[in-house]
Amino acid sequence: MSVLAEIRRRFAAVSPNVQGMIWMAVAGLIFASFTAIVRYVGSSMNPIQVSFMRYALGLVFMLPFFVKISVADLRAANFKLHAIRGVLHAIGVLCWFYAMAHIPIAEVTAMGFTAPVFATIGAALFLGEKVRARRIIAVVIGLLGAVVILRPGFVEIHPGALAMMLAAPLFAITDLIAKVLTRRESGPALVAYLSVVVTLTVMGPALYVWRAPTQEEWLLMIATAGLATLGHLCMIQAVKLAEVSAVQPVKFLQLAWAALIGFLVFAEIPEIWTWIGSAIIVGSVTYIAHRESVTRKQARLKAAAESSGNVAN
Repeated sequence: MSVLAEIRRRFAAVSPNVQGMIWMAVAGLIFASFTAIVRYVGSSMNPIQVSFMRYALGLVFMLPFFVKISVADLRAANFKLHAIRGVLHAIGVLCWFYAMAHIPIAEVTAMGFTAPVFATIGAALFLGEKVRARRIIAVVIGLLGAVVILRPGFVEIHPGALAMMLAAPLFAITDLIAKVLTRRESGPALVAYLSVVVTLTVMGPALYVWRAPTQEEWLLMIATAGLATLGHLCMIQAVKLAEVSAVQPVKFLQLAWAALIGFLVFAEIPEIWTWIGSAIIVGSVTYIAHRESVTRKQARLKAAAESSGNVAN
C-alpha cells in the first residue's frame, strides 16, 4: 500500500467532524497564503487592478461551476437580485483589497471575522429571524472587539481599517442575499453569477488604473485565483462533512496563519490590541455559530415530530 493510500485510509477512518475540521484548517492556511500574495502584489500594483485580475482569472477556475448550471437554474434565476449582490460584493472586494495593501494581514483577517456579526443583525432586520437576548449580547460583544482593534479616539484610524470595516458588513449583506437566493437556486449557479457580476463591476475602475503587469505579477495573480478557488472548495467540503459548530472555531486558525505569514514574510508584528480584539470577536462569532446550530437542530426535530404526527394521523 502506498503512503498516499494509507493516509487516505486513516483519514476516512476518523469521524466526519474531525475530517471537516482538517479541511477547514487547510482552507485557513490557503486563504492566509492568498492574502499574503495579494499584500505583496498590492504593494506595487493598484489594488483595484489586483482585485480585477483575481476575479477575471478566477473565472477560468470557475468553469466547472458554469458547467453545472442547468436550464432550470437559468429559469429560476433572479438576475436583479444577483446583480445587486454582485455589485455590493464588488465594492466589498475593492475595500478588502485596499485594506490588504495598507494594513497588517492579521488586522485585516481579524476584522473580516466580524462579517457573521453583521449577518446576524441583517438577518433580524431584513429576514425576520428571531434573535434572542443572548445572541444580541454576542453581537454587541463582537462589535466591541472591532472597536478594541480600531481604538477610535486613542489612535488615528488608518483608511485601510475603515475600508475593512465597510467590507465586512457588505460581505454579510451578500451572504444574506445568497441565503434568499438558495431557496430557489443552486449553489453552483450562485457562485458563477457572483463571479461574473463582480468581474464586470470591477473591470471599469481597473481599466482606468491599468498598467501592464510583469511576468512575476501575472504568475502571482494566477496563483491567487487558483488558491482562492481551492480555499473555497476546501471550506465547502468542511461544511459538507461536519457540523458548523464543530468547524467554526477551526476557521479562526486563519488568524494564526495570517499572523505567522505576516511576521515571516513582511516582518509584521500584530499589536496586543489586535490580539485582544480578535479574541473578543472569535468568542462572539463562535457563540453565534453555536446558537445557530442549536436553532437548526431544534427546527429539524420539530419538523420531524410534525411529520411523524401527520403520518400517524
